[in-house]
Amino acid sequence: MAAFWQLVLENRGKALGIAGGLLFGLLFLTVGFFKTIAFSVFVATGYYIGRKFDNEEDIGEVLDRILPGKFTKR
Repeated sequence: MAAFWQLVLENRGKALGIAGGLLFGLLFLTVGFFKTIAFSVFVATGYYIGRKFDNEEDIGEVLDRILPGKFTKR
């Protein structure tokens, strides 16, 4: 079992790609194409906002660029 985890850690990108492909394949088979696409959009949006938090960027500025004037008062 230790050899398996060592292989996964040495090939992290490939392992994540396989896991992601497996997840989206299962979602496609169980809930359908359009719900899988909607799920993907939500995951990508969450990743984008989380990356902004990690980089300590102002979320208000990001949202103001996407939807000007909706989130900040001027």
